[in-house]
Amino acid sequence: MSSVIETVRSLVMPILNANHFQLVDIEYQKEGQSWYLRLYIDKPGGIDIEECVTVSDALSEKLDSLDPDPIPQAYFLEVSSPGAERPLKNEQDYQNAINQYIHVSLYQAIDKRKVFEGHLRELSDQELKLEYRDRGRVKNVVIPRTNIAQARLAIEF
Repeated sequence: MSSVIETVRSLVMPILNANHFQLVDIEYQKEGQSWYLRLYIDKPGGIDIEECVTVSDALSEKLDSLDPDPIPQAYFLEVSSPGAERPLKNEQDYQNAINQYIHVSLYQAIDKRKVFEGHLRELSDQELKLEYRDRGRVKNVVIPRTNIAQARLAIEF
């Protein structure tokens, strides 16, 4: 599976770079009887359906031209936006999320909590500082990055 993802990554990056889009993630997985190749792309201000179609068409053409076929079984190609609550997967995602509202799930509890939502205020290689509300009061928590199970952008209500 990782060879499929790496092949697709090498094929799609020139397409994305030419259009000033970002690759958020690639998934290649079996669901039921079908295989899915999913690409999540974005750009500042968000990606629209026409831009997803442009990438899908260009990538599909490149994949179809390869011999031997890098993906031997039939699959569905899906290119989409990661959505408003996109995951924070790499360092650039975290850098872009500074001062934004995020959701963080932890492996081990801090102050008896394993989930925090708040504004990412500071970021280093080892930890992040999150400003959150607890019963109407503003608090700060420092979270070691090794304790982060999952992080994503969140919608503030």
